[in-house]
Amino acid sequence: MPLPSYPYGTAVCEVEVDPETGEVAVVRYTTVDDCGRAVNPMILHGQTHGGIAQGVGQALWESCAYEPATGQLLSSTMMDYAMPRADMLPSFTTEISEVPSTSHPLGLRGGGEGGTTPALGAVVNAIVDALAELGVEHIEMPATAERVWRAIHDARSSGGIRKRRSGGRSGVRST
Repeated sequence: MPLPSYPYGTAVCEVEVDPETGEVAVVRYTTVDDCGRAVNPMILHGQTHGGIAQGVGQALWESCAYEPATGQLLSSTMMDYAMPRADMLPSFTTEISEVPSTSHPLGLRGGGEGGTTPALGAVVNAIVDALAELGVEHIEMPATAERVWRAIHDARSSGGIRKRRSGGRSGVRST
């Protein structure tokens, strides 16, 4: 097509964090994607679910680990590389907003990959939001239990605990 046509969307993630272990549980994940006219909504929902699982996996568990001295890949098999499994994720709520593209003759935009990209930010921002009252302002991906625990420990050690703005919820849970 002479003019590009881009999909739009939004995602919301709710997590629970165990402050004693750093374990993160994705409790709820909801997304709305506008891919223009949806030719086959069932396939689009399936692609979105797969994309969300891939994005959540990258945000929380997936990491390519290398031996510093030799550069040898240490996470070269599925026994070493932490991929998400169905029992690690909640049911996703996915919706489609069909606003036809004005630059495509059939009103189409790309769809399916919309689950992957927003998942990274939605998950990591939910974790940081949940830990804000403890003084945590940043988490590197993947946000493994060890990294989350270290961030909590470092914030506590540096006196990073602060009061939330009025109206904020307490507890280590976030949307």
